[in-house]
Amino acid sequence: MSAPSNPEGVTGRLVTWIHDLTWDDVPAEVRTRAAHLLLDGLGCALVGAQLPWSRLATEAVLGIEGGGDAVVIGTGRTSTPVGAALLNSTYIQGFELDDFHPLAPLHSASLLVPSLLATASHTGRDVTGRELLLAALVGFEVGPRIGSSIGGTAMLSRGWHSGPVFGASSAAAACAKLRGLDPAQTEDALGFAATQSAGLMSAQYEAMGKRMQHGFAARNGFYSAALAASGYTGIDQVYEREYGGYVAVYGEGHPTDPEAIVRGLGEGWETTMAMVKSWAVMGGLHGAVQAAQALRGRLAGHGVESVESVERIDIRVGDVIYHHGWWPPQRPLEAIGGQMNIGYATAVTLLDGTALPEQFTAARLDADDVWELLERTHVTLDRSIDELPLTERFQTHVTLTFADGSTDTERVISPHGSPVDPITNDEVVAKFRSLTDRVMAPERAGAIVEAVQGLADAPSLAPLVALLAPPVGRALD
Repeated sequence: MSAPSNPEGVTGRLVTWIHDLTWDDVPAEVRTRAAHLLLDGLGCALVGAQLPWSRLATEAVLGIEGGGDAVVIGTGRTSTPVGAALLNSTYIQGFELDDFHPLAPLHSASLLVPSLLATASHTGRDVTGRELLLAALVGFEVGPRIGSSIGGTAMLSRGWHSGPVFGASSAAAACAKLRGLDPAQTEDALGFAATQSAGLMSAQYEAMGKRMQHGFAARNGFYSAALAASGYTGIDQVYEREYGGYVAVYGEGHPTDPEAIVRGLGEGWETTMAMVKSWAVMGGLHGAVQAAQALRGRLAGHGVESVESVERIDIRVGDVIYHHGWWPPQRPLEAIGGQMNIGYATAVTLLDGTALPEQFTAARLDADDVWELLERTHVTLDRSIDELPLTERFQTHVTLTFADGSTDTERVISPHGSPVDPITNDEVVAKFRSLTDRVMAPERAGAIVEAVQGLADAPSLAPLVALLAPPVGRALD
């Protein structure tokens, strides 16, 4: 076994931890949570596989990569491991329903499920469920720590699509673990991943490509570990190098914290911090949706018969949500724009009571009642929110003003699903069933739930992969 180039450095300590981590080192509740996060990601993939933009992606990528042995979830088709990783991630990100880390924003399941399944296919060996789970745990832990080292949510405010910037390292670490790479090889894998980190948040306005950007990171993570396994060397000490190192470059002169990469490894578990979404919108908008639901339920108490009679909507948020989630929308919005825009998410929830796939069809995105409310919507940046503890910076304040001048305000400090109020494992299963009810028979969905919940004792991934492979129905059209 080869040691890392500098065992005492940040990168050296990280790769040693990745290599040395065993199943018994991880608390049982963390292992169980990881399995449910994977289940959530698979539910998102299955409902996302046949969305209109996903079908376009499928034809484009398969036209480039061609066939292979790796399963493309929910399509009945196969591709190369690279093609499958790219598409399966794109499906998980297909409708903004997948997990995210609130303090170092990335969508971990969209990185780990695709890259690990691709790795299992590429190695050709019969990977056990326990091996997959342990490797996924590595990814769940590494990604947010990498993100925290360069500013976490501040990356979004600076215009980076933070998930792909942090995510290649997450996927590479997980794939290195699944391949059984030694510390030196894992260092090479992370060196490759770090140099491929990229992503622009301007993709959120109208680009289908926003849904594929985590896929680039999943693909890069898969490729990085495969290159390292072959003996092709990557950048050593990539996170701490002063010239051209990951933290130095992506920190861009802002405050950085390289020690965040290894701080608390094996003690505090980032896996338990991942936020499972209840609605099909960007994570920072969950507070707005929850506030809109509460206000909608109180309309009758103000003598208001319908939301259409609301005179004004005021939304007050901090820097991250404001810069990531607000711009004056133009009609009609693309689905991705509606899912990212706090004005649209609030208006459609006030009208419909929720923000799920049905609220982002072409017809709903161009509906008069929504746009009439949007014209009365005003969003304000409150910088005082950014002085609060990290767990309170996603808070949202929504005020409705009525014709008689009266108002009603709802504030959500930590929306349901946040680390302060996490979604339970039972709720994850219920979400999976609700999503997959749109696209598959309940018997197949139930078998997938059983297979994922039993991964720790599964001698092979093959039965689960077989359940994921057949085509699913269309959620929207």
